[in-house]
Amino acid sequence: MNFIDELRWRGMLHDMTPGVEDLLSNESVVGYIGFDPTAPSMTIGNYVQIMLLTLFQKHGHTPIVLMGGATGRIGDPSGKDQERQLKSYEELDSNLEFQKKQAEKFLDFEHRSNAARLVNNLDFYKDMNVLDFLRIVGKNLTVNYMLSKDSVKNRLESGLSFTEFSYQLLQAYDFLCLFRQENCVLQMGGSDQWGNITSGTEFIRRNTEEGKAHAVTTPLLTKADGSKFGKSTEGNIWLDPEMTSPYKFYQFWINAADDDIGKYMRYFTLKSREEVESIEKEYADNPQAYKRILAEELTRRIHGDEDYEAVLNVSELLFNKKAGVEYVQKLDVRSLRSISKEIPSYEISASDLSNGIAMDELLTEKASVFNSKSEVRRAVKSNAVALNKEKVKDFDQTVTTDDTLHGQYILGENGKKNQFILQIV
Repeated sequence: MNFIDELRWRGMLHDMTPGVEDLLSNESVVGYIGFDPTAPSMTIGNYVQIMLLTLFQKHGHTPIVLMGGATGRIGDPSGKDQERQLKSYEELDSNLEFQKKQAEKFLDFEHRSNAARLVNNLDFYKDMNVLDFLRIVGKNLTVNYMLSKDSVKNRLESGLSFTEFSYQLLQAYDFLCLFRQENCVLQMGGSDQWGNITSGTEFIRRNTEEGKAHAVTTPLLTKADGSKFGKSTEGNIWLDPEMTSPYKFYQFWINAADDDIGKYMRYFTLKSREEVESIEKEYADNPQAYKRILAEELTRRIHGDEDYEAVLNVSELLFNKKAGVEYVQKLDVRSLRSISKEIPSYEISASDLSNGIAMDELLTEKASVFNSKSEVRRAVKSNAVALNKEKVKDFDQTVTTDDTLHGQYILGENGKKNQFILQIV
């Protein structure tokens, strides 16, 4: 199976230029995908393209991650119905550095003969003035050609600035620079990038004697109901655990629609075709178990084994009502930190606990779990309050540092459904 065959069975092939399949079947080539650092982290949507580069590398080709230090300052009109707000250079530079580290985590930049490469397209432009750009770049594609692209046509009625109109010129010149400097002959991306990518292949054709460049695009991944993939009710699913916790990341896959999980498995698993087809057959009547297989694989890959184990501990605590005192005592700090992101969390001063503090004062004045001390008393009397899974018998009992888990947390309950956590600071 070659790279294009792999994309076909995964449902990841949307379009390609003539001759690219023969090229990729007969020799190892260099190809790239661009990532504009307009957000503080990559999203699960960006990870579709990371998977494309991962599979490309797996088949013996050399992937380039092109970070958009320049294009990120302009704004890509593709898929947008209005002008983007420009980010500050400082914000873009910070985003770029963080996304570089994410890319380095997901691709092999060191241990292969076809090790991945990382390039910043700002290097192509930082010494070029506007007249040089117009002579070298702007002269080579006609306005008529640029207007024919969907990314431009779709914005003509609503309005398109010259800044965003020029984006495809930058992307085309990026491809030429990589073609000359890195021997890169292939650009890949989502189907919404087809116009920009083919502008690059045309640009190379016009500016090199025997230059032949190619394009491959993937379908835009959507849910069965037609909505955008990677969008939750709270927004994007980020790859940064500080923006989307490993638990929420795991739950995204667990809560996916049954009709979507087969598509997601093929897009994101590193399992072989035979393994995937075997899993599909085995769990045809048990989609929830199927989802757990993919959720585990992706959570381990994106966040690591320890965070995956912490996710299981969070799930056990939140959903298994039989988890008792012994279970809580075994939780590690990573798991407790994960739990603190998923249930109401309150900060408590370490000095208050070192001196000892009455239960009713702790849960009202120090942490507003209850509205009043009388409410605490009623809850305790009805046997509803627990700390670290131990029922509280006396509303004015003293809570000290000895009652904490690892000196940092206290898990609390007010009834079976209302859980909270106290973080000692």
